[in-house]
Amino acid sequence: MRANQFAYAGWDNLDYKEWRKSMKKFLVECSRVLKNGGALIVFMAVIKVSDIVKLTNGTKLYYKTTGVWHKTNPMPRNMNIHFVNSTESWIYFVNNDTSGTFNNEGKVVHDYLESPVCPLSEKKHGKHPTQKPLSIMKRLIELVTNPKDIILDPFMGSGSTCVAAAVLGRNYLGIELDEKYLNIAKARIEEI
Repeated sequence: MRANQFAYAGWDNLDYKEWRKSMKKFLVECSRVLKNGGALIVFMAVIKVSDIVKLTNGTKLYYKTTGVWHKTNPMPRNMNIHFVNSTESWIYFVNNDTSGTFNNEGKVVHDYLESPVCPLSEKKHGKHPTQKPLSIMKRLIELVTNPKDIILDPFMGSGSTCVAAAVLGRNYLGIELDEKYLNIAKARIEEI
């Protein structure tokens, strides 16, 4: 458990100024490559949500909402010294439009998603410290994309977004720098 936690993953080691600079470049590129009306969903700790929204200034990304994923079975890290972190924020933007695709079928959809963290069946090829469950990724993809759309995950990790996209009949591209996680994603995708 300890060897696979996000604190040791290395991607959160930038100081605040460098992180903001890196995120601004990322958001500018997202706006560049997204089609008009295309959706961007970013999972982020709640403490950084306002920074991300502000960093979209000067891009074509239109802020829609901030949602919450409630993890019904979170890791009980440090449970004897503070509250257990059972939520993760996600921020929803639309590129160069104010509405975009939203497949709610006329029903109210809350900005609150609830599920357990990934079941062991989704980790049988290996584990990623911030792996998202297929149920969460499928729900978001169903809502903000249409069949045959192209889904891009520039931080693919273990491939949950790409697996969900394939299952839902979307095309997908995934980018992952760490070969260990890339191999996990490949194995998951090949299993579909």
